[in-house]
Amino acid sequence: MRIITLFLVALMVISCQQVPMERPFVKVQGHQFTINGKPHYFVGANYWYGAILGSTGRGGNRDRLIKELDMMKNHGITNLRVLVGAEGPDNQPYRVTPALQIAPGVYNDTILDGLDFFMNELSKRQMHAILFLHNTWEWSGGYSQYVNWNGGGDIPYPQIAPNTWPQFMAYASQFLTCDACKEQFNNHVRFILGRTNAYSGVKYTDDPTVMTWEVANEPRALSEDKKEDLAKWIAETAALIKSLAPHQLVTTGTEGSHGCETDIDLFKRIHADKNIDYLTFHIWPKNWGWLKVDSIPQMVDTAIVLTNAYIDRHLAVARELNKPAVFEEFGLPRDSYRFDLEDATTARDKYFQNAFNLVEDHAKRGDVLAGSNFWAFAGIGRAAGDENPFWSDGDDLMGDPPQEEQGLYSVFDTDSSMGLVKAHAERMKQIMK
Repeated sequence: MRIITLFLVALMVISCQQVPMERPFVKVQGHQFTINGKPHYFVGANYWYGAILGSTGRGGNRDRLIKELDMMKNHGITNLRVLVGAEGPDNQPYRVTPALQIAPGVYNDTILDGLDFFMNELSKRQMHAILFLHNTWEWSGGYSQYVNWNGGGDIPYPQIAPNTWPQFMAYASQFLTCDACKEQFNNHVRFILGRTNAYSGVKYTDDPTVMTWEVANEPRALSEDKKEDLAKWIAETAALIKSLAPHQLVTTGTEGSHGCETDIDLFKRIHADKNIDYLTFHIWPKNWGWLKVDSIPQMVDTAIVLTNAYIDRHLAVARELNKPAVFEEFGLPRDSYRFDLEDATTARDKYFQNAFNLVEDHAKRGDVLAGSNFWAFAGIGRAAGDENPFWSDGDDLMGDPPQEEQGLYSVFDTDSSMGLVKAHAERMKQIMK
């Protein structure tokens, strides 16, 4: 009997070693994220190009990916906001290449494999992903590519013809009233969420590594007359995602009131939807005119005051809705508005520290601001350094998409900003003990 008992105990030990404990999903309980019922506040980064870097084809570099994931984990970053993939042909200007969805329903298997590899590596490191499925902007195809696929004609890229942003926004906004465009996007959602990871063997919707499915990067109405169309589309898309992924979170990806035609009530309405689990907001001081590029260090304090006021307005909505909020995009150029590593980042570091202090304060008090994702981690990538500051095929992928100067908002491995991130993560760890 003793021999049999010892044998059974041994079998139980072996079984426990072979079958690891199931990793829990991130959940929302009231105004907080939770894991296993305990409050969860995270330190995150934007890493939009992760799936491309994880591929074995053009643009792929798995050695770099592994180094950078290890580097981020070592700095306490456990949450990455990532583009699922770009749409459209690879011959378009200022566009992410290679694309994931080459034509409606036609996919680049190499990039799909790269997404699988990337997600499996995240899982190994107990990290989480926020995966955005669409984009308002042209740099990954987004709205305008679906319009183009459905008879909209050539995309009026604002980088090519000066002062044509109004024309581009009018063109792209057609997505919100184009039933064929939206159904193609719905098919994309169904395809991605129905996928099983080739490396882990786990279906995407069963994988706790996916914290959140995000409707789009910065979804916008792009005009006053399409605000209702935006709200309707977000609600419909969120319902579709929830029906396919009931165990994972869903959010919008919006910039906040700035991305809602300055309408804070629209921001509130789209996040009040029962299928939207938490609020998001982005802040871009340079893009929004809160500082000038010739006086970044001198104006950063003003930018911080405006930033905190913007945050306060949106956190008031989060408290009213009793949902968490995430500061999921923010960045600042280098001090002298150069794009090389020789230029200092004292203003950026001050701005980042303010954001980190806010998250830490909320974590201490158990308040609604549940995490941040700075824009954007560039790691060991480096700009080509030629006379053209924009990305060309074959250049390193970095935090700055192809329509922006490479190095504009990128945070590199050697930047002092990374030391601030690590110190922030260490303080958060102590707070959450």
